[in-house]
Amino acid sequence: MNILKNSRLSLYELNELIEGGENQRVEFKRKFTEPEKIAKEMLAFANTHGGKILFGIDDDKSVVGVESEKGEIEYIDLAARFYCEPELTYSIDIMHIYRKDVIIVNIPESFQKPHRLIENGRSDDDETKVYIRVKDRSVQASRETIKILKKLRQDAPPQIINLGDKERALLEYLQTHDRVTLKEFREYLNLSNRRASRILVNLVRADIIRQHNHEKEDFYTLN
Repeated sequence: MNILKNSRLSLYELNELIEGGENQRVEFKRKFTEPEKIAKEMLAFANTHGGKILFGIDDDKSVVGVESEKGEIEYIDLAARFYCEPELTYSIDIMHIYRKDVIIVNIPESFQKPHRLIENGRSDDDETKVYIRVKDRSVQASRETIKILKKLRQDAPPQIINLGDKERALLEYLQTHDRVTLKEFREYLNLSNRRASRILVNLVRADIIRQHNHEKEDFYTLN
């Protein structure tokens, strides 16, 4: 854990973060709650493009501050070390604003995706425990997203793809349609869910199509 007493943020930059509200890269927390909930937010940022969690800021952007810097930091470290698999890398800034202390947790985008949430001391290979950031929410990742995250790791082998009839049919479909979901693709070519999923993942991995994460259902477009 890296705790920075002298913040890398200026007061102006902190105010800009607060005024900008919650978004894909910023989350507000009035105070620390359960470690599982904080771990979920942290790993969602790590699995996406990174972000910041501001402790001591309410949802309405009001600065309420934290009661105990040391206590909050210990809980944050607990969440990152024991409720995330693999363990998360992060840093902490502590700032004094409006006579109150605010803790900023900085989570970089990870090179060890996907990170999973550990519940009840267990980290089973369960897709429902992987979270990503979509707009201002941390949501469960789809199975396709998890496969893509695995294949985008630095240690993943290069993707080699042969464009067969099914792949070509999908690309032709996307030339006349704005987007396609897994369900639509599966029904269009009468494929099993598993095969349709594999084709989509491989095409995303080969940078031929692009996946768009959505709270309700992911969709795909030509790259």
